[in-house]
Amino acid sequence: MPLHELPQVVRRKKRLGRGIGSRGAKSGRGQKGQRSRAGSHQKAGFEGGQTPLYMRLPKGRGTKQRFPSQVSKPATVTLTQLMQFEAGSIVGLGQLRQAGLLPRRAHTVKLLGTGTVDRALTVRVHAATPSARERVEAAGGKIELIPS
Repeated sequence: MPLHELPQVVRRKKRLGRGIGSRGAKSGRGQKGQRSRAGSHQKAGFEGGQTPLYMRLPKGRGTKQRFPSQVSKPATVTLTQLMQFEAGSIVGLGQLRQAGLLPRRAHTVKLLGTGTVDRALTVRVHAATPSARERVEAAGGKIELIPS
């Protein structure tokens, strides 16, 4: 059955204030009061004169990190993870990302000295620990620091 041939469900609009027989005299607004009058409007958060919730709660006194989106930790790569690259290859951000060692949102990379490396690699990272630098250079490779 095509969509335009489906039976329509149409509800009739409530006719307010059209005589006593159908929500007539008060039009569903109750008796007297602020909200029963025409043109009634309160600000958001108004609780009828009671102290509003946003004023009853304590003020925030700050957090440890003001702008957590601007403070980003570098992604880490270990020497053990570098063992999947061939000897003499240049390992940069693109190669690490293709190997699945970097998350998609990583902007900076730090090389950690965990594990060993037995082949000469040229590693291009933003930072490296002293032990990682020693082990890469002992294997005949070198570390090139990318300015961040």
